[in-house]
Parts: sequence; structure tokens; C-alpha cells
Amino acid sequence: MYFENKTLENITAEQELLVEVMEKHGLECHGGWDYDRMTFDKRFDLREGRYYLRVFCTAVSGDVGNYTAVLKILKPALGKYYYPHGVEYGEDEVFPVHLVKQCEEILENVKNEFAKHGIQVAN
Repeated sequence: MYFENKTLENITAEQELLVEVMEKHGLECHGGWDYDRMTFDKRFDLREGRYYLRVFCTAVSGDVGNYTAVLKILKPALGKYYYPHGVEYGEDEVFPVHLVKQCEEILENVKNEFAKHGIQVAN
């Protein structure tokens, strides 16, 4: 499930600030990066299964590996984890309503945190 055009999509920020804001709201990047992109995750273990809120970012300049990147946030997604295949985001997935609401709140809080730093969603 992708969160369309109402959250963080198209925010651009320096890597150091991006990591700081994401981690403040429980989104972490544990090895989910290469030289031109990063992925931040928040894991939810529920009765219904394991889910991940994922925020994908791509570098518009600089290098993630040496911490000099400026990154643009892409469409955040909510996916369900299936062992051993991985995370599925498809339209056929069913997500608990309370989890979707919680993820929307997290994304809104992240957006507000960027706004405090003078960074707004670009259209």
C-alpha cells in the first residue's frame, strides 16, 4: 500500500537532517542504502502479522556512502512481511485499519518535523 501525494513525497533534505528526523520518529536505515538511495523502516509486529512502514529516498546529489547526499523522499509504503519471500505492498494485501492510521500519523509527524526546519513538500 502506497501513501499517495499526502505525506512526504518529494521532500528534499540533506542526508544528516533526513536521518535525524527519520530516527526521531522510529524510522531506521539498517543497511538499507547504497550510494544513491536509502530506505527507512519501522517494523510493526501485530497479531495479524509483521508489517513494515517504508520510506524510500533517492540521492539528487552527493554520495550516501560518504554522508554527503541530498536526498529526495519517494512514495512511502506499508507492506506485509512473508517468510521467506519478503515484503509485499500489493493491492491484494489487507492492512489493519489501526495500523494504516498509525502510519499516516507517523508520516504526518515526520512532515511536520521537516516543516520546523523550513522544508516543505514540493509539488
